[in-house]
Amino acid sequence: MYMLETYVPILILMSGAVAFAVINVIVSRILGPRMPNPEKLSTYESGVEPYGSAHSKFSVKYYMVAMLFILFDIEIVFMYPWAVAFKSFDGVLLTYALIEMLVFIGLLLIGYFYMLRKGALKWN
Repeated sequence: MYMLETYVPILILMSGAVAFAVINVIVSRILGPRMPNPEKLSTYESGVEPYGSAHSKFSVKYYMVAMLFILFDIEIVFMYPWAVAFKSFDGVLLTYALIEMLVFIGLLLIGYFYMLRKGALKWN
């Protein structure tokens, strides 16, 4: 029973947030002005009239650069906590932690060289 009591404040906060959102949507729908016209209903794309299909194809290079970004982003996300906790390692744990990080960096380097080989950084 004690465990359920610890969740009561979270439940109250979540229900308050949902109620606040629902009340705001209802009030804005009741009190908000509705004056649609063709200008307001037209498509707007950065101040320029859109042209072409919305389903245009992207270059594969775009996805390669996105993969490269994710590769290095994930590297930093996992290396930062490891570096913070590194001072507390000692003895066998220190050796294990260093080997573990070297394996991790090695896997990331394999991904990096794969992207280089595929030409992700060539901008021609």
